[in-house]
Amino acid sequence: MPLEHVDLALRAAAIALLAVLAVTLWRDLGKRSVGRLAIALALGSAAHAMTFNIGATATPSPAFAPLIAMATADVVVLWLFCRALFDDGFAPRGLHGLIWLAVVGFSLMSCLVLGPGGHARLAIVANNLLALGFVGLTLGQTIRSWSADLVEGRRRVRAFVVIAALGYGGVNALLQMFAAGTGPSEFANVVNAAMFLAVVGTVTLMLLKVGAADVFAAEAPRAAVSVPAPVAAAEPAANRKLVEALMRLMADERIYRQENVTIGMLASRLSIPEYRLRRLINGELGYRNFNTFLNNHRIEEAKAALADPAQAEVPVITIALDAGFQSLGPFNRAFKAATGVTPTEFRRLRLAPA
Repeated sequence: MPLEHVDLALRAAAIALLAVLAVTLWRDLGKRSVGRLAIALALGSAAHAMTFNIGATATPSPAFAPLIAMATADVVVLWLFCRALFDDGFAPRGLHGLIWLAVVGFSLMSCLVLGPGGHARLAIVANNLLALGFVGLTLGQTIRSWSADLVEGRRRVRAFVVIAALGYGGVNALLQMFAAGTGPSEFANVVNAAMFLAVVGTVTLMLLKVGAADVFAAEAPRAAVSVPAPVAAAEPAANRKLVEALMRLMADERIYRQENVTIGMLASRLSIPEYRLRRLINGELGYRNFNTFLNNHRIEEAKAALADPAQAEVPVITIALDAGFQSLGPFNRAFKAATGVTPTEFRRLRLAPA
């Protein structure tokens, strides 16, 4: 079979799997930010499968320019998807849309202006350097946030999805850059298509087997955290003592106020391994994300301060910073997600005359 036919078959198989994945994600997660980002990522990946051409020298047809732009900007969607994957409270904002549009615009300019102007190699290199920049940004972000996931099995699946996507994205960008202008290579395209299909196939099968809703499960809403969750009677005494010690750290020492609190820091204070603390917070207290665990304590402190008549004149930002938030924006978003109202509205309602 000619390599061209093999290349076409591999691309078609990858696009078919991406279509299955997009439909599954729409069914299970179509109403959630992470689900919509995953669908957008699948669609952008399908555009990539249709348009990549290692070593291309000719300027692409203007009809392909929108697909190429969509494929190029898919790296922005990957960045946002990975943020949503490890932060259940994350939701894309207007700035993120502007970044996506900027990358789309730059790619369109490359296809319609730089390429026809005799700068095709420069355009290819610039676009793929941009892609590598987002790959690096996403990798660093994932490394920082990966440990916050408290569900061990889900952490492994999520880590594989991210590593596979970033690995392929990095290799593809390097191939495109080094082969730019050397002439189309059927062999390189087949190898690239095979790698792409392997990543898409493995991720799709993994999500279908585990269940996208389980992998991307959101943190369930919870009530006040001033009192620890009830502990089963059969629970070992050691676990009961650890839960009590952990809650003392949170309630008495208010360790959640400290900057950059990590699971490792808390585990060290409790003299236990990190994996055991993850199981404790997840299994005994019911949290699925470490940042949600911390933010719940911070929000409870902020709610008490906002409802206190003696602190009626204290600025909201001061209360947010005192509770452990690093800035007002994340505090406002987390507070509204937990209570349904803004901090200012909450204070007004609580301090309103009876």
